[in-house]
Amino acid sequence: MTAAALRHDWTRDEVVALFALPFNELLHRAHSVHRAHHDPNAVQISTLLSIKTGGCPEDCGYCPQAARYHTGVKAEKLISMESVVARAQAAKQAGASRFCMGAAWRSPKDRDVVQVAEIVSAVKALGLETCATLGMLSGEQAQTLKQAGLDYYNHNLDTAPEFYDQVIHTRQYQDRLDTLEQVRQVGLKTCCGGIVGMGETRDQRAGLLQTLANLPEHPQSVPINQLVQVPGTPLHGTQALDPFEFVRTIAVARILMPQSMVRLSAGRQQMDDAVQALCFFAGANSIFYGEKLLTTGNPDVEHDRALFRRLDLHALEVVEEIDTVHTDILETEAVGSCGQSCGCAA
Repeated sequence: MTAAALRHDWTRDEVVALFALPFNELLHRAHSVHRAHHDPNAVQISTLLSIKTGGCPEDCGYCPQAARYHTGVKAEKLISMESVVARAQAAKQAGASRFCMGAAWRSPKDRDVVQVAEIVSAVKALGLETCATLGMLSGEQAQTLKQAGLDYYNHNLDTAPEFYDQVIHTRQYQDRLDTLEQVRQVGLKTCCGGIVGMGETRDQRAGLLQTLANLPEHPQSVPINQLVQVPGTPLHGTQALDPFEFVRTIAVARILMPQSMVRLSAGRQQMDDAVQALCFFAGANSIFYGEKLLTTGNPDVEHDRALFRRLDLHALEVVEEIDTVHTDILETEAVGSCGQSCGCAA
């Protein structure tokens, strides 16, 4: 099978036409693309830890960490480096190759970024890939994280541009695009996807994937989240997305972004094993692994291991790139600045 060419000029009509293909035809095309670019039986495993939970000033309609909603999520401070490293070590022992850290900030202060950078450096030293989602960043903040050894930065687009203001009012779509540009400029890999099942139309789901595929560089990781409805959030009570429509979304994402890792993220706990199997066939090759996905549940480790055995899947082994971590720069900055999907920052 010849590998699919990378494109950044998809039209909305082309993407809508992919969604409209007969289900089996769409899965066949997606799996063919997947097989041409990836080991079809390997799945990359990540673990996500909320390192600063709740109290976010944003009003994302899906997010239990927004301070304005009454969801039972309490605002907490940044947890200690020792606690994060212990959890990262446990994640590695459980089979994770990437450790993702989420903090509920709209945009972190410089001193917050320095603290997180020190944590990133310690987690990187364990031999894990590192990912963070902290909200909107400046170029200087992105550079600090890069120098600490951060591999990926997560910043989801959430939905299509024309549906965005139905979900979020405290920031603009361009804010998301600007942060993605900042992290690309310093050489960080991007983890960027969205949430489906928020009441959007199929055309708007196509718009999300079109926007992702037409970025200057395809995100190296594309998390596709299914809305987890949390009582107290504005989107609680939204009509659930048909499971096969979710599978179609995975398949179209795979066709549009052939080389990206397409991740089953939030909402996987609500999927039965058969739907997950279809998603893997359609091109999903990354999952979050562990008990918690920020503030919502995730399938437990033993269930995932059993599912992998039943489907003859194995964990993708990541060959770590050698990259010097400039701790001298970090230490200087620390002295001078004393003082979800998702989490809301995702």
